[in-house]
Amino acid sequence: MTIQTTTIEYADGDTTLEGLLAWNDAISGPRPGVLVGHAWGGRSEFEDNKAKALAELGYTGFSLDLYGKGVNGTNPDENAKLMQPFLDDREMLQRRMTLTVEAVRGANVVDASRIVATGYCFGGLAVLDLARSGADVTGVISFHGLFNPPGNTTGTQISAKVMALHGWNDPMVPPEAVTALAQELTDAGADWQIHGYGNTYHAFTNPDANFPDLGAIYHPDADRRSWQSMCNFLQEVF
Repeated sequence: MTIQTTTIEYADGDTTLEGLLAWNDAISGPRPGVLVGHAWGGRSEFEDNKAKALAELGYTGFSLDLYGKGVNGTNPDENAKLMQPFLDDREMLQRRMTLTVEAVRGANVVDASRIVATGYCFGGLAVLDLARSGADVTGVISFHGLFNPPGNTTGTQISAKVMALHGWNDPMVPPEAVTALAQELTDAGADWQIHGYGNTYHAFTNPDANFPDLGAIYHPDADRRSWQSMCNFLQEVF
């Protein structure tokens, strides 16, 4: 087994985006595509490695790009400045996610009818917005994502299956935001599940997360459990 990778460029208007596609060359023909949405710093080695790990599981992984080719933050202030325009303009976020799905569907190693979008932190919000927009994808999985609703999808039915993997002590997503998401997904007719991990904070899947002041701390048990929950979800929906 050899994991192959290539970059794919796609665009939103004048903004060129670049993602990493990863697949196992021991498998012939198209296979389900699984997107990996990046945290607030932009596409990085963390997301690229997740795409490669998904390829090892037999899927085609795609580490997507929402900010633009080569655009990354290097500290919390820069990261926040990169993310904020998408929080202010959720239609832009939804459009870029839709364009990403279409770019992945065009790859010959991807079964265009079977797409799941996963995302971490800001990427978790992005994949939830993809589902909220009524996109024709198989499912979405949010890892310690933000839950605040976009305000432009009320009344839209959600066809994608939804899973949110959440650290209960995440200061960015208090318990009332969790129950609000549950009600929102119920109202939209979604097949949804939310997994809460006790004594667990934001960014629990990232071994480099050690920022108690920000409430972002790696939690190896929650990391392992959430990955297994994702694997179970993918096996079920595909």
